[in-house]
Amino acid sequence: MSSKELLDLLNKAVARELQVSIQYMWQHVQWSGVKGYAVHDEFKSIGIVEMKHAEKIAERLFYLGGKPTTEPAPITVGENLKDMLKEDIKAEETAINLYKEIIEVAEKKGDVTTAHLFRGILEQEEEHHDVFTTLIEDA
Repeated sequence: MSSKELLDLLNKAVARELQVSIQYMWQHVQWSGVKGYAVHDEFKSIGIVEMKHAEKIAERLFYLGGKPTTEPAPITVGENLKDMLKEDIKAEETAINLYKEIIEVAEKKGDVTTAHLFRGILEQEEEHHDVFTTLIEDA
């Protein structure tokens, strides 16, 4: 139904979403200090959104004939709030670039559903990036 290239990209997306789900939840658990208090709920709420992304992408991947990975991309929590936010900014930038590539490949393959799915996810990833880049200014 779909090309191996697209399935491989979708699996990279699942691995990335699993990564940040865990990463942001651990950051939520490990927050500390007055400045950490301000981002505590952000880590948790964004982590939950990322879990939902993983589910949607895995469902699409399975529909297209692929088998979703259970292995997350490497997780980097960070030692302090500033390190955490730097890692999160990098993770969101990686997602933004990957999801733009997926949209492009899906459109070339005529897979409008996958392209539409990733446009919505991309919008949320850009919002997450904005949150983290704003928060790091005060960290």
